[in-house]
Amino acid sequence: MSLPNKSSALGTQYSILLLLLIVAYFIVGGLFAIYTPVWQAPDEPAHYNYIMQVAINGCCPKIEPGDWDAAYLDQLKAARFAPDLLVNLPAIQYEDHQPPLYYLLQAPLFSLTGGSLIALRLFSLVMGAGIVLCAYNLGRVVLPERPQVALAAAALAAFLPQHLAILASVSNDALSNLLIAVTLLGTVLYLKGAENIHEWQLGLLVGLGLLTKVSTIFLIGLVPLAIVVRWWVESRQSPVASQQSENSLAFMVRQVFPLLLTFAVPALLLGGIWWLHSINTYGFPDLFGLRQHDMVVTGQPRTSELIAQVGFAGYLRTAIQTTFNSFWGQFGWMGVPMPDWIYALLLGLMAIVGSGLLVHQYAVEGHERTPTRRLIWTFIQLAILLAVLEYVYYNTVFLQLQGRYMFTGVVPFALVMALGIDGWRAWLARRFAWLPPLATVLPFALFALLDLYLLWRVIVPALAV
Repeated sequence: MSLPNKSSALGTQYSILLLLLIVAYFIVGGLFAIYTPVWQAPDEPAHYNYIMQVAINGCCPKIEPGDWDAAYLDQLKAARFAPDLLVNLPAIQYEDHQPPLYYLLQAPLFSLTGGSLIALRLFSLVMGAGIVLCAYNLGRVVLPERPQVALAAAALAAFLPQHLAILASVSNDALSNLLIAVTLLGTVLYLKGAENIHEWQLGLLVGLGLLTKVSTIFLIGLVPLAIVVRWWVESRQSPVASQQSENSLAFMVRQVFPLLLTFAVPALLLGGIWWLHSINTYGFPDLFGLRQHDMVVTGQPRTSELIAQVGFAGYLRTAIQTTFNSFWGQFGWMGVPMPDWIYALLLGLMAIVGSGLLVHQYAVEGHERTPTRRLIWTFIQLAILLAVLEYVYYNTVFLQLQGRYMFTGVVPFALVMALGIDGWRAWLARRFAWLPPLATVLPFALFALLDLYLLWRVIVPALAV
């Protein structure tokens, strides 16, 4: 008779906890989808109208002058989208330049439900569940001996208030960030040498991302870098290949180029479908329709205007505070912040995480500092950096200080946050043996209660007509 495998039992325990977390995510997110007042999510009318156009007329709409009416939008927001003002709502179409995959997936549901906003929101929520699962699985791949970190990362991805509010709305962010999360997970597995992850599969994921939103474009650089790094690591481990690569750059090119080509073909074929459409519709070199978009959305606030008013130092103060607040939670169309005491607690949480990362750095077990693990953490940190740089780049022109634009990096961010908390948990556990690993999960699980508080005490009272 064989004894139960402790590792297997632990895995089962965490699988059950993950299932409970997903159930809680759907309950809390479902309440957000149902009770968040109609159209009170950023750009929701424009995303909804894109879906409507695809469902009625087929793909794909074209962004044109008149699709953006700043005065009308301001009137709607000021009146909390009062029903008597919605007669011209279908004319809000300034997202028509976006790649079509999210809208193509939503269009059949639109037709089946008669255009139910709640149904479309719930479908986005289902996509968001994939992001939560990716956060968990990434943690299990990176730190298999510390499943509490994976579960904590999944909890933060599920219940971070602003992230949940976006996932429970009609927005192509749900699908684009899901594809980013899946691609990052696949890239990490690839770096670990997984034989069932191939270059063409990563290329397919990147191509689907390019068909969903331009914010996924940083994957075009991240994934090929991983392909080159994996080849280089494996070549160091092969004496013959190592000697040849040292003596011949041509050898490296012959080895790496086919791998990169295998990745590039599906990525560029899928992305190229939309790029050719954009060029045919808006002219060369407007591959993404962004030039046409910028011409249509006249009157949007510009970063240069704010700098001229308050100076660069004033702009930085505003940018940092607004970005921090809106990353964690600033609802509606940026008009409903959370109470100040919540931001103060979150700032304290960030300080605990930062110090916990230092504790982890100097107190972890030696086997955790393997070269492969350091390499993977480098890519995770690079993914966060690229998400931040995309956000900064976007704000060099338009004043769009909305932290949600950095949710392209929400999965690696959640993993780093969880690791910081677990650093302190591990340190304390050496002094207090009764402290269980699940203590790492508790701070992020409590975000579910925070979400319910925000929905009933902040969002609905502030935005309901």
